[in-house]
Amino acid sequence: MKREARGELKIFFGYAAGAGKTYAMLEEARAVAKSGVDVVVGVIDPHTRPETMALLEGMEVLPPLKAEGAASGEFDLDAALKRKPELILVDELAHTNARGLRHTKRYSDIEELLNAGIHVFTTVNVQHVESLNDLVASITQVIVEERVPDSIFDRAEQLELVDIEPEELLQRLKDGNVYKAGQAERELAPFFTPDNLVALREISLRYTADQVNQELETIKNSRTGGSRYQLNEHILVCVGPSPSSKKVIRTAARMASAFHGRFTAMYVETPDFETFSDEMKKQIHENLHLAEILGAKLTTTYSDDIPYQIVEFARVSGISKIVIGRQKQAKGLKRFFSGNAGFIDRILSLAPDLEVFVIPDEEPDLRREGLLSWRGRKLSFSMKDFCKTVLIMAAAAAAGLLFQYMGMRDANAVTILILGVLVTANQTNGRIYGVMASLAGVLLFNFFFISPRFTLYANAEYAVTFLVMLAAALITSTLTSRAHSQASASALNVYRTDILLDAGSRLQHAESLDEIVIESERQIYKIMKKPVLFYTVEKGEIANIYSYDSQQERPVNELYMTGEEQAVVKWVIRNKKKAGKRTDTLPGAKAYYIPVKDGHNEVLAVVGLVLDDSVPLEDMERSLLSALLGQIAFALENYYSERKKRETEVEAERERFRANLLRSISHDLRTPLTSISGSASSLLSTDFAPETRKKLTQGIYEDSIWLIELVENLLAISRFDGDKIEARKEPQLLEEVIEEAMNHMTRKSIEHIVSSEVEDPLLMAEVDVTLIVQVLVNLINNAVEYTPKGSKIQIRAFSENGQAVVQVADDGNGVPDSEKEAVFQMFYTGGSREKSDSRRGMGLGLALCKSIVEAHGGRICIKDNVPRGAIFEFTLPLAEVKNYENFNSNR
Repeated sequence: MKREARGELKIFFGYAAGAGKTYAMLEEARAVAKSGVDVVVGVIDPHTRPETMALLEGMEVLPPLKAEGAASGEFDLDAALKRKPELILVDELAHTNARGLRHTKRYSDIEELLNAGIHVFTTVNVQHVESLNDLVASITQVIVEERVPDSIFDRAEQLELVDIEPEELLQRLKDGNVYKAGQAERELAPFFTPDNLVALREISLRYTADQVNQELETIKNSRTGGSRYQLNEHILVCVGPSPSSKKVIRTAARMASAFHGRFTAMYVETPDFETFSDEMKKQIHENLHLAEILGAKLTTTYSDDIPYQIVEFARVSGISKIVIGRQKQAKGLKRFFSGNAGFIDRILSLAPDLEVFVIPDEEPDLRREGLLSWRGRKLSFSMKDFCKTVLIMAAAAAAGLLFQYMGMRDANAVTILILGVLVTANQTNGRIYGVMASLAGVLLFNFFFISPRFTLYANAEYAVTFLVMLAAALITSTLTSRAHSQASASALNVYRTDILLDAGSRLQHAESLDEIVIESERQIYKIMKKPVLFYTVEKGEIANIYSYDSQQERPVNELYMTGEEQAVVKWVIRNKKKAGKRTDTLPGAKAYYIPVKDGHNEVLAVVGLVLDDSVPLEDMERSLLSALLGQIAFALENYYSERKKRETEVEAERERFRANLLRSISHDLRTPLTSISGSASSLLSTDFAPETRKKLTQGIYEDSIWLIELVENLLAISRFDGDKIEARKEPQLLEEVIEEAMNHMTRKSIEHIVSSEVEDPLLMAEVDVTLIVQVLVNLINNAVEYTPKGSKIQIRAFSENGQAVVQVADDGNGVPDSEKEAVFQMFYTGGSREKSDSRRGMGLGLALCKSIVEAHGGRICIKDNVPRGAIFEFTLPLAEVKNYENFNSNR
């Protein structure tokens, strides 16, 4: 399929509204139009400025699209695609579209235009660049909600900076040349200050310079055959639930861009994740989504020890730089028990060879992942775990009382109570129960074992005992809880690994496309527990639709396979991006669609998931799904590669067959045709004696019969479907089939003794009569050709092992063992065997026999005849003879 060339994108870039981006874009568009380029204005926000409106005169402008909730018209993407100009102008790259349109963001509209081969001019300000958002916000104190991924800028062919002096811009604002009268004062106060504009101008200049440097680097590497990425630079950013993680992610993205390195975002999920509030989980999803927008490869791992997991991942993945946010350090015992004593220090001590960049936290009161803080967590209380705690500690106290009754020292009671704390921490979920058990252990020891007993009063001399006991209990419970958490994290890692290994093994053993798809659906459902749609893709179009809804393998409701849903799938195939529910593209779809792409970025399939409206995808689900889709893509790519390889081999074999056939025909037909032509010419021109005339006529006849046999074989070959023969089988008496074949033997057979023997006159087989007669004629004629005159040739038929067996036996010189397999190959012409005449065959007959017999589900072989000669034997499927069938009647 011929691919359409991608359009080119030019961005007119400014540092603030009013810099003249739209004006510059229109001016250049008019100049381009004068050179003969087809230019259309898609959408322009003229801000009611007369000079801008004047530039629109004489230009074709698409009618705006009316949309719900939009004060002015929206850009009509479908109209632009239908009109398909060479160049289209789309103002305000960062604009958010009205609800109900195909894309949530205008930059997605522009991406689709570019994929359709349309060149685009657009405009945007520096505050809308995603990676610069936090930097701009720190200067202007204004958080811009409409942002554009840096990848859009990276893919732009041109980035033109539209610059203006800050003083001139402020004057334009005062004169009302940027906003309407009265609106300028409102905009001027928070954003348009001299200091802000100078800083924004500097940022835009630096960003433009960085983009130019990247462009030069790309050109340089393309000339030298190098890569845009430096293999030794790999940036890892650690993502957490804090809103300030966005700043860390943007900083890491800028570093990756500056170093031309790879970029990975990592989230370490701890066993405490289930206690996180919905708001914290939502924040994690948003942070990971931001990292993905900025070009990061996402990965989620599971561990209770976050610093150790970060360092281990960095070592395995070849990370050169780690970017993390500055942690708010816990203090005192809280710092010890939280396991985060020196979070950054631990990373530095575990990986002294790695560069670690710590980004200051502007929100120090926000919680960080892994810290022992109950803010932002769901304080879940389990009555089951509480009862376990009470029973275990009660049992420990009872055991201590028993030891005291037996006259043992109080130290044994302390040991038993601490053991109870350890068991509690191991058997319950949550550190709170270990802390409760620790406090309960001290109180129980005081109440039952310290005089005065059965009171909570104790002498001051026991204060140190209580403190030591409490510390020992807390340390024990903390270490046990941590070990429990690490075991849970290990179990998650094992579960993830098992799923992917199992999926990989099953996909590897799938042979057909249907098997791959069905197994893929099962594995996706196993992870997601949601109905799955699977669209296979061939030549850029939907080939087949599969669905899977449960372990009972019910199909998905047809509501999710309507024409509207398939239109979303076709968009995913064309644009190679996610779309549908919970995305920025076609969010009104009923399912979430993900492309399955090969290593060349070609879409092999599209997976659809029917998501619940209220339940978000967990990070583990996303991570597993991403890994599984990679395995599915690998399996599909292997399947299509193997299929293409087989098709190529079949086509090569066909070409070889055609070439050999034509070569054989051109060579072997020349001899009999020359003989026929010469004999006929002699008969016409010369008056021969009767005996000579008879001899010449006999030669013409024999050559004609040879040609007829050749044509019969060629006609049989013409029934090949690819490399198979289509056999129209029906029950037939073998005795009649053999008789029919003997009626079509070569005339030379009269020089041999040919006979037949059928074990049972009612022996029947499922055969295509025409083809099996051809087999028998070829085998009989082959025996006639390769045996001397007077030889005996016998055709036998009998049943053996549930099959009909047919043999053509002769008493000639036989077939050497070295040639018994070769004689059935196409164009094999006899090797060391000598024919009864000098005419060389084409080597089609026996090869045709083998193909016909195998098409009937039988086999053919050569055996040695005793005492001499050869037996050509083939088998056929037996047909049942029914009592009520009368084969002698005419029906």
